Order: sequence, then structure tokens, then C-alpha cells
Amino acid sequence: MNDGSRQFAALPESESWHRLRDHVSELAGAQVTDFITDEITEAWFDFTYREQRFTVNNQFGEYQFFVRDPSCGDDILTEVVRHCDSLLS
Repeated sequence: MNDGSRQFAALPESESWHRLRDHVSELAGAQVTDFITDEITEAWFDFTYREQRFTVNNQFGEYQFFVRDPSCGDDILTEVVRHCDSLLS
């Protein structure tokens, strides 16, 4: 991405962003650090997990997942996707 982050996943927006944010908090070691929304069209929330910084945004009917460090290991990214997919599938 232009800011140096890496988009690593897109999952269907089958649950509210509030529910996904809370679900991410249930991932052992994850901590939601910030969120912003207009409560109409989209929301963004940030979290940390295993010393990595993540952002999730909902638009166009899906959640897009970004990691700040583009060299973040695939094992960490896979854990995040599996956890979130367990709610959204």
C-alpha cells in the first residue's frame, strides 16, 4: 500500500464490525488499540498481535486486513485470518 503496509486478506462482511472487533479481542494476545467509524458506511479498527500492528476496514461488502510491517511472517497472518474466518464464514 502507499503507506508501506500490506493487505493480506479480505473476508466477507457477514457480521458487524463491532462483533468482529470483539472477536479479535478474543484472540489470545491480541489487543484492540483504536477504532473509528461514521456508523453508516464504514469502520476502521486497529489491533496488535504478536508484536505486529494490524488494521481492519470494511468496504464493498468485505473486511480488508492490513499489517503495518509488510515483512510480517505468514504464520502470524494465517493465525489472524483463521481466527477471523471462524466468525465470518
